[in-house]
Amino acid sequence: MNARRIHTLHRPASAGSAPASGRPPLLFVHGGYMQAGCWDVNFLPYFQQRGYDCHAIDLSGHGASEGRAELNSFGIDDYVADVSRLAAQLPAPPVLIGHSMGAIVVQRYVEQETASAAAMALLAPVPTTGLLGASIQLNLKQPDFLREAARAVRGEYTRNTVRVMREVYFSPDVSDEQFVAFPALVQDESMRAVTELTALPLSLPRRRRKVPALVMGGSMDALFSASLLHFTASGWNAETCVIPRAGHMLMMDPQWQTAAEKIEEWLARVC
Repeated sequence: MNARRIHTLHRPASAGSAPASGRPPLLFVHGGYMQAGCWDVNFLPYFQQRGYDCHAIDLSGHGASEGRAELNSFGIDDYVADVSRLAAQLPAPPVLIGHSMGAIVVQRYVEQETASAAAMALLAPVPTTGLLGASIQLNLKQPDFLREAARAVRGEYTRNTVRVMREVYFSPDVSDEQFVAFPALVQDESMRAVTELTALPLSLPRRRRKVPALVMGGSMDALFSASLLHFTASGWNAETCVIPRAGHMLMMDPQWQTAAEKIEEWLARVC
């Protein structure tokens, strides 16, 4: 059986940027219900202008990658296989930057014996306690969320859909102009992957490698509280960084540049 065609956004280091010699490539992994374009709004231009070769993957069944019809059959290990294929094609071990579900995919990849990773940054990661507790708390605060999220996946945005999605995924500072790119990036997610993320506390780590790691979250993340970052960080002896007033979508939030600058500072120290 032929491997699925996996789409990647490649943004090479800008010609007028600082020399990229010796800098590892950056491999960005999107979260659930999302696609690679979320990185292209702010993060990919920012890092390519600073001399980094940037790659953002559409996981199987997401964005422009093949497999949309079989989406519900894909689990986290299938997404890890996508990342493995892309990482193997890069000229040097990459720094992997994963968001939300993508942070779990990155961790599972790094746990592999054959993984090639210079470092990893985990942005707004699904907590080690899994989705269940976070989902219960969110539904208490936003009882309309499940209904409106289903509408968002279908592209059927009402005024209430916009309100709920803005309040859940972004900080209160988000403008209409900043939010406008978000709806087109939302899509359905594999129920198998969601089930695995719900059962995350039952999944034992396969291997904890010594790799430079950064765990970052927003102080106003309505999905995964910043207070939970420590539990992810402790498993990897990672640095922790909380971005003030930032929401869940760190790469698209009004505070995105602060997040990008912190990652850039960290990269300069560890790579």
